Amino acid sequence: MAEELLDWQLTCDRFAREGDVRGMRACAKEVRALGGRENALEARAMEADAALYGGDAEAAGAIAAAVLREDAGHLHARLALAGADSQTFALQRALEALHALITDLDRDLLPYTQGKPRQATAREKWARHRRALLFRTLLFLADDAYLAAAPEEAAAALYRATALAPDAAMAAALYSKYLFLRNYRAQADEQKRAEAEAFGAFLAGVSPYRQEHVLRVPERRLRIGYLSRDFRLHAMAYFLAPFLRDFTPEAFSVYVYATGPVDDVTRRLRRFPVQWRDVRGRSAHTCARLIAEDQIDILVDFSGHTQDNALPTLAYHAAPVQLSGLGYVATTGLAAVDGFLVDGVTMPLGASEAAFSERVVRLPHCQFCYAPGAVREMPEEAADIPYRRNGFVTFGSFNNLAKLSDETLLCWRAILEALPESRLVLKGKTLSVPDGRALFRARLRTLGLPLGRIELRPFSAHYLEEYADIDIALDPTPYTGGLTTCEALFMGVPVVTLRGTTHGSRFGASLLKAADLPELIAENEMDYVKKACALARHPDLLAKNHRRMRAHLRASRLMDAKAYMQDVERIYRALWRAYCRTGSI
Repeated sequence: MAEELLDWQLTCDRFAREGDVRGMRACAKEVRALGGRENALEARAMEADAALYGGDAEAAGAIAAAVLREDAGHLHARLALAGADSQTFALQRALEALHALITDLDRDLLPYTQGKPRQATAREKWARHRRALLFRTLLFLADDAYLAAAPEEAAAALYRATALAPDAAMAAALYSKYLFLRNYRAQADEQKRAEAEAFGAFLAGVSPYRQEHVLRVPERRLRIGYLSRDFRLHAMAYFLAPFLRDFTPEAFSVYVYATGPVDDVTRRLRRFPVQWRDVRGRSAHTCARLIAEDQIDILVDFSGHTQDNALPTLAYHAAPVQLSGLGYVATTGLAAVDGFLVDGVTMPLGASEAAFSERVVRLPHCQFCYAPGAVREMPEEAADIPYRRNGFVTFGSFNNLAKLSDETLLCWRAILEALPESRLVLKGKTLSVPDGRALFRARLRTLGLPLGRIELRPFSAHYLEEYADIDIALDPTPYTGGLTTCEALFMGVPVVTLRGTTHGSRFGASLLKAADLPELIAENEMDYVKKACALARHPDLLAKNHRRMRAHLRASRLMDAKAYMQDVERIYRALWRAYCRTGSI
């Protein structure tokens, strides 16, 4: 292969990373000018790729398909076509193409993964281009597998992509996303911690603040900082209002560091009496400097390893005490995070803390306070349970289908087998895509669930009103619902959950205990099935509980914002006193 073509391919790869569509098209023009059939095909593949990045998946697919009619093995055109299928949600075709492309690229690159010395410059450029194609293929695969409710496959693709990332920041972001996806399935505590602690290597170049001039006065008014991109329409926003509204101003001043987009929810939250720092687009170093300049005493992260998180900012340790645990279900693995907030249900006294690199800090009652009114106006619950009009019980789950592990689905199969007249309604974004529906139906069929009694519904903006069709909600395991559980309860629908064996698998139990509904918490799979069936066999009790559920919830600790913040503030003060005594918590 001519080295001049390789140079243009590498330049096009760089423009693709930068999202520079004009630059990609300029590369295609230069390659076409080189002359010859091979260069002409590559130029058209570049044009297909540029169309893909420009948002025209239809054009990208058409150009790439035309190239493949002339050369069925053309790697760049195959990538562009698979990307077009991904963007148009042709998941089955995209997944098949991506798997085949990875196999072929791995075969091509095999000499470079076996430790052989570098060959000629042209061969090394050739390998760099192949690695760039493999990197992008893995990213497409991760997105498609996640949408297809296959989080294990998505995580594996991200793990491989991390090693191929063009820079440390991208590698850190991909590895963080990998850690997030690992929570969807069971994982040993020691492995979870070890994998999370490996994240710190991506931030090894950060120099933490030394905290030499901190005023260590135990009872002074403290500056509390909250850091997240989720001060917007996001699941976490439903739990944020108490931190901004119900704190004690005589003892605490509150600063918000918002790294995410602005919307109507952001504007609602900005009305509260806090110092608001819009740090969108700022580097982690700049955010850390602002936090240090504001002299924040305790910085609380609301994101953990979620999308576009702020952990690179926490790595600077710009505040004397840094906490996480709200908005994420597992350890951050960062040495710069001092404490992880839990409660007595998610982490009972005596339970193993081996999964955490941080000090575990227990809130006395509940880890979250549900405050939907700060985000949106909630619709009224249905007047009665659907059993009254249907004559049979309808179970349901509106959770992300990626959370539906085989263990969860087999429990649901047992419930449906025990109640042959019952039905199950599942709703989620995966089911909004025809291929997503087909793939999920195939999985249900493989696990032996009765497809004729299961209704698959696409995502919709007015999904809360659809709880009027659900008698009993079923929580998944080991990654339980959070906001989804709270919403079901608020709409009058009881939620049966399984108390797991790890922090992340006990969130459902924590929410139900805080809601004063311990009778809905099962201790094992058999108990889970029994509780769901017992509820279904007492429709009069279901109806009675439905009518009073919202009032019951509002009177519970789950929605008592004042009491919740009193608990939080006592924790803040205790941690600060410990820091003043010893320099750590």
